[in-house]
Amino acid sequence: MSAKIRVLIVDDQALIRLGIQSLLNRKPDIEVVGQASDGAEALRQVAALDPDVVLMDVQMPGMDGVEATRRLSAAGPRPAVIILTTFRDDATVFPGLEAGARGYLLKGEDHKALADAVRTVAAGNALIHPEVTAQVLREFARRNAQPATPAAPAPTAPPPPAAPSAERLALLTEREREIMRLLAHGQNNQEISDALAISIGTVKNHISSILTKLDARDRTQAALIAQQAGL
Repeated sequence: MSAKIRVLIVDDQALIRLGIQSLLNRKPDIEVVGQASDGAEALRQVAALDPDVVLMDVQMPGMDGVEATRRLSAAGPRPAVIILTTFRDDATVFPGLEAGARGYLLKGEDHKALADAVRTVAAGNALIHPEVTAQVLREFARRNAQPATPAAPAPTAPPPPAAPSAERLALLTEREREIMRLLAHGQNNQEISDALAISIGTVKNHISSILTKLDARDRTQAALIAQQAGL
C-alpha cells in the first residue's frame, strides 16, 4: 500500500480547521498530520511535520497566507500549497500564484473536490478553481492593457515578473508548445498523454524540459507563461 498524502491545515478559525480535518480524514489515502493558526506557525509546523500538501488560508493575523506561501516556495518544491479563499474575486489570487501556490480553491468546495485537489498537487500538478482562473486571466489582461509610458511617476511596488524572452520561447519544440497550450487549459499529465497519444513518462520529460528552458518554477508558472505568451 502506498504512503498516505500528508496534509497540514492552516486557518485562523479552529472550527474550519477541524471541519476540513474531519472531511479529509475520511479519505483512505490522505492523513491530516497537523494544524496551524497563522503563517508563522505554519512554517514551524512544516519544518517539524514535513507534509506533502499545505491547505493555506489567505486572511490571517500576523503572517498571512501569501507571505507564508512565498517563504515555503523559496525553501524548495515541497510542500505543495493550495490556497483557500472565501471570495471569488479575492485580490490575493494573483499574488498567491506568484508566491508559488499550486492550487487555488474556494472554501465552499465539497469534500470530494477538496480531496481531489490534494491528490492533484501532491502528484506535481496544478489545480485552480475555474472562477479563480477567470480572475487570473482578467489580471493578465489588466496588466497587458497598461500603457507602455505611464503619465505618472513609476509606482514603488515591484513590477510583475517579466515574461520569458523571445530567445527562451524559441527554444521550445513544437511538441513542447502543444503541451504548453494544454497546461494553460489546466490539463493534467494523463489528459495530455491521451490528447497527444504519448506516454505519461514522455509528458513528464517534456514538462521538465519546458520548465528548464523557460526557467519556470513549476507547472502553474508555465501555464501562466503560456497564457501571457498567447500560446
